[in-house]
Amino acid sequence: MELTQQSPDMVAYLAADAAIDHEHPYVRQTVERLRVGTTDAYSYARAAYEFVRDTIPHSVDSGDLRVTWRASDVLAARNGICHSKSHALAALLRAAGIPTALCYQGFEDENGNPDVLHGLIAVRLPGRDCWDRQDPRGNRRGVDAQFSVGEERLAWPVGPESNGVDYPVLYAAPHPAVLRALQTAEDRTHLWRTLPTAL
Repeated sequence: MELTQQSPDMVAYLAADAAIDHEHPYVRQTVERLRVGTTDAYSYARAAYEFVRDTIPHSVDSGDLRVTWRASDVLAARNGICHSKSHALAALLRAAGIPTALCYQGFEDENGNPDVLHGLIAVRLPGRDCWDRQDPRGNRRGVDAQFSVGEERLAWPVGPESNGVDYPVLYAAPHPAVLRALQTAEDRTHLWRTLPTAL
């Protein structure tokens, strides 16, 4: 699949906004902690990815009903769905000067109807002439996402046997419909009723 930048300007993929608030002191402190022991952009990106994947539980797995959407809040609360965790990882990477995009996958239910819109990120590491998608959702039985360049190691790969679609657009900011659902949700139960199921 060929990924397409929503914005041709790479600076857009380094920007801070309401959701990817990488100028927030808590985000900056987290970046400094993660930089310890890393030697380059690649090792830092892996450390940030594993931190978000492994130390911030996906709220479905943990049973947490709180809805977070701002990166600094996701990091502080240690809670979020895939979209929220993607905002947090994007903030940690952009704060370190690594261009990061938001991207999405859609999955159908057993009847072929749009059911789940999944959020992940794509990163543009130095020396690479392409974007590499990363999925910080969090591993569990049947899910083994890993940081990888070249060959994707996503939570749910889309292939001939899957009931999913990879959306090719690389967004500089969260998709407005996704962000609106996150911002207005009273709790995760409410979020499931308002989160878009397709783009």
